[in-house]
Amino acid sequence: MTSVVAVEKHACPACGAQAEWNPGRQKLVCPFCGTETPFDVDPAGQIVELDLVKALRELPDDMRGWQTERHTVQCRSCKAVSVFDPSRVGQRCEFCGSPELVDYQEVKEPIRPQSLLPFKIAESAVREQIRRWYASKWLAPGALKSRALVDTVHGIYIPYWTFDAEVTSPWEAEAGYYYYTTETYRDSNGRMQTRQVRQTRWEPASGVVEHFFDDEPIPGTTGVPIGLLRQVEPFLTNELVPYDTSYLSGFVVEHYQVVLLDAAKASEDTMTRKTYAMCSAAVPGDTQRNLQIHPTFSKRTFKHILVPVWLLTYTYGPRVFHAVVNGYTGRMAGEYPKSPWKIALLIIGVIIVIMIVLLAQGSN
Repeated sequence: MTSVVAVEKHACPACGAQAEWNPGRQKLVCPFCGTETPFDVDPAGQIVELDLVKALRELPDDMRGWQTERHTVQCRSCKAVSVFDPSRVGQRCEFCGSPELVDYQEVKEPIRPQSLLPFKIAESAVREQIRRWYASKWLAPGALKSRALVDTVHGIYIPYWTFDAEVTSPWEAEAGYYYYTTETYRDSNGRMQTRQVRQTRWEPASGVVEHFFDDEPIPGTTGVPIGLLRQVEPFLTNELVPYDTSYLSGFVVEHYQVVLLDAAKASEDTMTRKTYAMCSAAVPGDTQRNLQIHPTFSKRTFKHILVPVWLLTYTYGPRVFHAVVNGYTGRMAGEYPKSPWKIALLIIGVIIVIMIVLLAQGSN
């Protein structure tokens, strides 16, 4: 489920309107009079790793909530949950565009983000980037490029979990070593010939792999397609800043939909797959088989963070498409419809080229 959270207001010192975070200036700026608003992040703020086992048992109440008034709603269409300023009216879902938003009541206050990456890429730059991206897609319908799709670009902070862990993994396998033998055979003319044949000698092998996983990322969203998110990663966790509502002003915040327990299981699965690959690389020889690993994880910690994305959601025909831009690095990934006429022309063109090549070879 997805949710929207209200954020603290930051009044413009000149006209009193609400100042918003400006990625280009990296300051709070009034959208009405242009006044830049100074703000201070709590110097005592620290980004710390939380003990995972302890948190799964019981997280204290002072680590929950958004530290500000909030209005949380859920979309009846895509089930996304969002948090925004309660004074905003005429809301539509940031993920699918549906106007069917209803109040969402949480059973328990959410775990509060400890840190975030602020928006660094300006909206104007994102709009131009998306225009260039559309123009580069030859298979996209011509009508798509003429539509003002960039008018629906939204800046959203989405939730992520990051996990640290030390892994110790004994492993055993059969290591294969290649060697070659010479064999004789008769060729098609009945003459005796010799050739080298590769053989494999199998020997038992074992060892131990030790590794420290640092900030293994698990998206806490289901509102943004995970495949697109993975393409715009990484979100630079070494440049996180302490959670402060100043950075959120003017943006929607998505409530995590993947709870801590599920995220922890997903991170362990990911770490296990990576550990398997590291153990496989440690097996000596030229090839291997029957690799077995026995990983043990310790010193497991986590962070709940917010990361910035620019999200474009649009409908073309019966389908909904998305384009996502990393709001910190500018890396982009997107989906787009493909014209059946252009695909047909491409196939016909390939067939014609193949026929020309075959005819040319036949004439020779």
